[in-house]
This record gives sequence, structure tokens and C-alpha cells, in this order.
Amino acid sequence: MENGDKLVSIIVPVYNAGAYIEETIAMVRTQSYQNWELLLVDDCSSDDSRTKIQRCMEDAGGKVRLIAKSVNEGAARARNTGIAEAKGRYIAFLDADDVWMADKLARELAFMEKKQAAFVFTAYEFGDEKAKPTGKVVHVPETICYKQALSRTVIFTSTVLIDTRQTGKELILMPDVKSEDTAAWWRILRKFTGYGLDEVLTIYRRPPRSLSSNKVEAVRRIWNLYRREEKLPFLYSLYNLFFWALRATLRRL
Repeated sequence: MENGDKLVSIIVPVYNAGAYIEETIAMVRTQSYQNWELLLVDDCSSDDSRTKIQRCMEDAGGKVRLIAKSVNEGAARARNTGIAEAKGRYIAFLDADDVWMADKLARELAFMEKKQAAFVFTAYEFGDEKAKPTGKVVHVPETICYKQALSRTVIFTSTVLIDTRQTGKELILMPDVKSEDTAAWWRILRKFTGYGLDEVLTIYRRPPRSLSSNKVEAVRRIWNLYRREEKLPFLYSLYNLFFWALRATLRRL
């Protein structure tokens, strides 16, 4: 590794990601910032994900690691396994089907150091099922606090970078609930300000699916987070849900 103090641990939960995983590994390997380790946490895939990962590891110089779980436990616990195994000071999350620009890590790490931030995220663009950019960009604010995050949907998991020297690892572990990433960001934002880099450095791949059913499920999940996890009062939950839904709708127009 170039500099252990600036090592970025990239955590990718893998479940039946054979269609994308080789592309994902190749994409990370071509990052302009090269001081990274890639932790691929396979959550008992039934396809050829593990075989493809093992093939890609052969000439990776030990920078690509496969963590093979024996029990399928979902994305939250897969990410937590990666966090526990991470050797880097910095942790970045990446979903197996999303795409990073070549200078994503370099630009975001420089931004984090400039702001002396513990938690940063970036703008992103929606892509189609082939990750071709659609022109729909989600811009991000310069800063965000806990109360603001309750009613906003701007933090996308594959754009997040965390400095564990400031946060520690326990704070960033994801709870075993639906929308676990959102719950984790809220917990972090209770203690740290989030900083947004308004540059598109990630493509969010969206395969065809039933948008109406996803929207209903998303509302149910966020409501449960308000009431069960955050213990927010009923009316305050309604207030946040209204603006959360409004912004989520505008984001997709």
C-alpha cells in the first residue's frame, strides 16, 4: 500500500451480482487514486459471483479480497462484516451494480481533507440498466445536519466516504432494519456535519422494475425509521415524510 494512513477500504456487498461484478472490480482498479483495498462480501450468492471474484483476484496483488459468508443475512450485515474487516482509515461504500468515475476517490478524498470532514457524499446521476447516464442528476447541498437529513433523500450510499479516525467503526455500523443505510447516515449526522461535493462522480444504475410498488415500500420504510428507530412524534414524522416524499418525487422528474 502507498500510505497506510490514507488507505481507503471499499466495501461491496455481493449477492448474485455475476452480471456486474467483473466490471465493478475493473472499475475500482482503474481509479486514479490507487491506495485502496476492495472488500467483496459475498452473501451466499447462488450464481457465479464468487468464481468471477476469485478469477479477478489472481492478478490484483492482494488488493482485492473476497469475504465469503456462510449464511445469507442481507446487505446491512454484509456491509458490517466489511467494516469489521477493513484495514483502511477511510471507508467507502459501493453497490455491485453502480459505477464510479475514474477520479471519484481522488476528488472525494481531497474534498474531505479540505473540509476536515468525517462524513462526505457527492452528487450522482441516474443511469439505465446498462449504466448509461440519463441526464437526471441529483445535486447535493454544501452541508447537511441530522434534522435536515430527516426530510431529504440526497445521500446515496455509493457516494459516501467516511473517516473512521473521527467516527470510529461502531458509529457507522448499519442497523438490521430496512433502509439501513439511511438509518446509519442519520446516526452519524447526530454527531457530525455531512459535507456534500456537488460533482457527479457516481452513476446509479436503475434496472427496469415496478416503480409504483417501490414507492409504496419506500414510504413504509422511511415511516418505520421515523417512528420505530428515531422515536419521532407522530406529527413531526408526518411533517418530515411530506417533504421527504415531495423531494423524492421531484428528484425523479
